Amino acid sequence: MSRPPALPFELPLPDIGAWRAGNTGVEGVWHWDSGQPGRQVLISALIHGNELCGAWALKGLLEAGVRPQRGALTLMFCNLAAFDTFDVAKPDAARFVEEDLNRQWSPERMASGASLERRRAAELRPFVERADWLLDLHSMHEPSAPLLLTGVQPRNLDLARRLGAPEHIVIDAGHKDGVRMRDFGHFGLPDDAAGDTLSLLIECGFHGDLASRAVAQDMCLRFLQEAGTLDAAALAAALPGWRLPDAPRQWALTVDGAAIARSERFTFTAPFTGLEVLPTAGTVIGHHDGPGQGEPVTTPYDDCVLVMPSVRQARAGVTVVRFARRALMPHEYVPNRPAPLA
Repeated sequence: MSRPPALPFELPLPDIGAWRAGNTGVEGVWHWDSGQPGRQVLISALIHGNELCGAWALKGLLEAGVRPQRGALTLMFCNLAAFDTFDVAKPDAARFVEEDLNRQWSPERMASGASLERRRAAELRPFVERADWLLDLHSMHEPSAPLLLTGVQPRNLDLARRLGAPEHIVIDAGHKDGVRMRDFGHFGLPDDAAGDTLSLLIECGFHGDLASRAVAQDMCLRFLQEAGTLDAAALAAALPGWRLPDAPRQWALTVDGAAIARSERFTFTAPFTGLEVLPTAGTVIGHHDGPGQGEPVTTPYDDCVLVMPSVRQARAGVTVVRFARRALMPHEYVPNRPAPLA
């Protein structure tokens, strides 16, 4: 099956050559310690080599000379090998080299060294294990409003609420085909065992949308301020124009199911891009074997929200859409704990 046509890609490729070496002995990793008490904060980008908005945000932090006033700050360009293959004519091809880096965060996979991405995860592992707070910057295959993924731990949902943006907060348990960095180690522990560890993953919008860079920059500023790494005045002075307006409201989207492709032939019945609310259970949204062919995929309940639908990476075992229940997020909102995706 042919892939959907490429979308206009307006976000230019950032030149990170001046920042590639890092200052830690590990390529692409920068670290500074203030010498003052405070949190160990990590902001990561380029887990996927075609997700440029995060690289732009880290480049901006480095160019602005941002340094922690309290605690420590690590900035991490992750899959540089995939980034090096980026071609605006075929941006999806630069997602990874051999395996999705954001599925390799288990000790067994990293120890195996079986792929470039597993070896890179092992290189980055000490910085992830040292961090207290983690912000992982991503973007999406299709045009969509930004999504902030909290995992299933209420402590991360509370942080999302305190940040005040974006509007849509996704509560999900990750993927059966591998562990994400934001769920690795102490970040995946339940609240009563995790201490002060917090982790968020922000999907900033479509890969090629200029607005995705602004979202990544805004989230970095909010995260650093909330962590206490720098105060608001220092951030405003160093990063003018980075702060976007707060979200008018926040929706909690609790993911409790998904459609998993059985092959690259999976197709949707309409050009879904995400956050569509389908009112009736049993609505057919796709087919496993091409248009109108094979077993249909239907919505599991009324008012089902589609989260990140895309067939650009469709193949057996890949999640092509998640199903979620939506609720406005009041101050006292406590999420249901979703099951892992099949």
